Amino acid sequence: MEQSLVSISKLAQELLITPRTIRYYEEMGLLTPVHHEKMSQRLYGPRERARLTLILRGKRLGFSLAEIKEMIDLYDIDRTEGLQLERAVAYGEKRLQELDEKIRELTLLKGELLDYHQQFTELLRERNTEKRGG
Repeated sequence: MEQSLVSISKLAQELLITPRTIRYYEEMGLLTPVHHEKMSQRLYGPRERARLTLILRGKRLGFSLAEIKEMIDLYDIDRTEGLQLERAVAYGEKRLQELDEKIRELTLLKGELLDYHQQFTELLRERNTEKRGG
């Protein structure tokens, strides 16, 4: 077991994040390192590495830390993963709706920006033509 334990800096390097990020997730109750008595340092095993991987994936997908914590903690309550999967599906559906709304908003914004771009380009052309002709 002890061979699979890694330091905070090694884990951070492995997952391309900072040790500070890992400590923050600890403070939020998302991770629980093993405390090595002889060296008085935090060590992380496979469970914490897996949890951290899930946290990072959840953040990348836009889930809040509270949502991520709830989904991860459900595994400890129900080892069949049924509750965890149900919650993940529900949060995923919510996130998809949010993304669809954001896409609609961005599409409208892009159309508006294209309209302004066209209008301003035309005004610029007219002014340049007037300068040359007048």
